Amino acid sequence: MPALLKTTQIQEPSSASVNLTLDANGNGTFAGTAVMSSPYTMRNKIINGAMVIDQRNAGASVTGSSTANVFPVDRWFNTSSQNSKLTLQQNAGSVTPPSGFRNYVGVTSSSAYSVLTGDSFTISHRIEGYNAAELMWGSASAQTATLSFWVRSSLTGTFGGAFGNNAINRSYPFTYTISSANTWEQKTITVVGDTTGTWETTNLTGISIYFGLGAGSTYSGTAGSWAAGAYLTATGATSVVGTNGATFYITGVQLERGTVATPFEYRNYQQELAMCQRYFQIAGSGGYGSFDNSTTTIQMTEKLIIPMRTQPTGAIRSGVTAAFRSSGSDFTAASPALANFTTNPSAIGDGIAFWTQVTGFTGGTSNAVANSRNNQVTNGGAFINLSAEL
Repeated sequence: MPALLKTTQIQEPSSASVNLTLDANGNGTFAGTAVMSSPYTMRNKIINGAMVIDQRNAGASVTGSSTANVFPVDRWFNTSSQNSKLTLQQNAGSVTPPSGFRNYVGVTSSSAYSVLTGDSFTISHRIEGYNAAELMWGSASAQTATLSFWVRSSLTGTFGGAFGNNAINRSYPFTYTISSANTWEQKTITVVGDTTGTWETTNLTGISIYFGLGAGSTYSGTAGSWAAGAYLTATGATSVVGTNGATFYITGVQLERGTVATPFEYRNYQQELAMCQRYFQIAGSGGYGSFDNSTTTIQMTEKLIIPMRTQPTGAIRSGVTAAFRSSGSDFTAASPALANFTTNPSAIGDGIAFWTQVTGFTGGTSNAVANSRNNQVTNGGAFINLSAEL
């Protein structure tokens, strides 16, 4: 019979506190913060934090718009109060990413713009309430969380960002410093959870994270504390839009529970893609079955790749020209438009049904819409953008 272990205590050399105690049975009691040397799964609440997935653009650049959120990669979007002040792109400028990464989002200023009081420019990410619920923000049990990321800019100085809720009436502005121009630097922000306000825990926005690219006083707040306001960055933060040609690159973004930034959590490509497809996916790569409702509409259906967050909205992809086969002959209807759009069998079910406006059909005749592999949809095999973004 093996001899019983004696009780053993291990402490830091410079500290009187005991960190690890082993009892006579070999059971360990640890007092402190455990940081694992290798990744463990599902601690990162950010989706596509390594900027790998780009379903919409396939690496092409996009331009900031004041009328809609613009996504340079999946789950990351730009908000701009003025048009055409920024361009954004996966791997813009073709710089070498930080070690361990292959992708980043690059932002480039298109002019030297002086922000107005009500202006704001950000690159942002929204975490669904289901994924943020364990932080318990908005309660007395609110947990501390740590944000970490890699950033590079042609500018130096104090930069800003903020955490916010779905109602956009609770904000935590923060700052970080970029010390060297055109050099990747890793930053860490620790935020004590908000004990007040309303924080969503279902399929709405649980937490918004903003990285400021320039903002006026309306959207700038004091860094380091929670406030009842719609702040998107910190007062006095560097304005990227203020310098023509200025660049801002970011990758490796992670938000996790606790006070320590652990190594970035890499997920395999298919898992990360599926997580993105809950919010956005492209329909039509395999063609459609269809049936004419009249001489101007055709009904089509498509099975979702995975169930989406909520009933998606559909939009014909820009530049699409679709060819339809009817009664054995092919003809082209340029730039069809969605006339109706529903999800079947339920709001987050696995199928969709929609109608497009075209001409020249015989009512009640079966038809088909094929993809680009046989030159019948000329947009690279993609027909409709389905969005259930937060």
